[in-house]
Parts: sequence; C-alpha cells; structure tokens
Amino acid sequence: MRSLLALFSVERLVLVGAAVALLLGTQLPTAQYLSPQSGWGYGLGIIGGSMMLILLLYPARKRVRALRFMGSVPQLFRAHMMLGIVGPVCILYHCGFSFGATNSNVALVSMLVVSGSGIVGRYFYSKIHHGLYGRKAGLAELKEKAQLLKEQNPALPMMPELIERIEREEERLLGARGLMGVIVIAPFLILIRMAAARHRLRAYVRSALRQAAAELPKVAAERHRIEQVVRSYIERRLAASRRVIEFRTYERLFSVWHILHLPLFFMLLAAGIVHVIAVNVY
Repeated sequence: MRSLLALFSVERLVLVGAAVALLLGTQLPTAQYLSPQSGWGYGLGIIGGSMMLILLLYPARKRVRALRFMGSVPQLFRAHMMLGIVGPVCILYHCGFSFGATNSNVALVSMLVVSGSGIVGRYFYSKIHHGLYGRKAGLAELKEKAQLLKEQNPALPMMPELIERIEREEERLLGARGLMGVIVIAPFLILIRMAAARHRLRAYVRSALRQAAAELPKVAAERHRIEQVVRSYIERRLAASRRVIEFRTYERLFSVWHILHLPLFFMLLAAGIVHVIAVNVY
C-alpha cells in the first residue's frame, strides 16, 4: 500500500501532468485558441508569472526566521519544485509555444534556462541527501558504511589476491582527485573508472577460478556459485566506494549550481518585469 502511494505521490502526478501538457501543447495548434493578449492565454501568463514570483518564498523562508509561519522548509521546497514545473508550462501555453517580440523572447528564454537549471539542481540535491527532502548525507557516514562492508570479506583461499586487488581499485577510485578539475564531466568519468575496475576484478576472478577448478574437483562443481558470490561482493564494495566519491563530486557540483542559479533567477525576474511593462504600457 505504501509503495502504491509513493507511486502516485503529488510530485509524480505533477511531473506526469506537466509532461502530458507539454506534449499536447507542442502537437496542438494552441496559438489558434489561446491569445497572449486576452482571455485564457492572458490569464495563463498571469498565473505562470505569479508562480515564478512565489518561488522566491522558499529561499526567503530559509534565510528569514520571521517567516516560519509560512510552513516548514521541506514543505516550501516541495512547493518550490512543483511551482517551478507548473509555472513554465503555463507560460509556454501563454505564448503559444512560439517566439514573439524581443522582450517576450528574452523573458521566455530566461524562464526556460532557470527551469532547466532547477531540474539539474534537483538532481544534484538528491545525490547528497537521504531522499529528496531528507537530511544531508555525510561523507563520514558513507565511509563508515563502506568500512563495515570491508569487514565482511569472504575467505577464499583460491583467490588470495582478491581483497588486495579490491582495495587497490578502491584506492584508485577514492584517490581520483583529478576528477574535481573537470567537475562538469566528473560523474561520467566516475562511471568509466567504475566499469574499468569492475572489468579488471572480474577478469581476475575468472582466471583464479579457472585455475582452481582445474586442480580441485570441488571448486569445479561449485565454480558458478562461487563466482556469483564473489562478483556480488565486488559489486557491493565498488558501489560503496562510488557513493563516497560521488558524494564529493555532487556536493561540489551542487555548490557551483547554487552560486549560478540565483543570479539566473534574478535575470528572469528582470526580464519578466520588462516584458510586463512593455506589454501593458507600450
């Protein structure tokens, strides 16, 4: 029952609804039915613009203690994420999914950039927190879990170098500080290094088991099962190391994103104000 409720959570329903609305909007001639100057089209512009303004409540609530009456930070964060999706969809319907005057184009592009930035930031945030709205994961906590896994190493006399080789691969992964110099593509480099480490360790396991099976009939009979157990252990060890280095990487990515996102939002705010003035005054 709980898993079913999670499947139909408000956030998921909003995301699916927004995706369906975007798909319909790009396929249907919305500009023929909605005018940005009047009626529903104009109203959607006001609604979408208001939602984008309400987004400011979340950073304000985090920094101003007097605003506690508005609700908890996690609650406002959830609203911030949903409004950051629904608001742009309303504005896209307002403009008929097409470009217009220069001032409206600047506002539209700014909105799309900020919305895309928010989606990227949500991904980074989820990588360094326990759940989307949970407490922040700690590097020491991740290292402790990795150490507990190390202590569960299997005793396999036919593979005397296994633990040493795993630890060598872990050192390569955890010591890859050079990844921070190319922070934008660091997640992809981590995956490449993980795949290379996995390949080397599996090759060693296959070789060691093949040699042991040629000498010991009992190993030959259980070869497939032993390989599956060892590969599972290797995977869990590498996954624990990956979580540690990913935490370092995504924490820095989130810091960089946080520095850029707020100026982008104020750029959107300025462009939106200019657009509203231009439409209603001129």
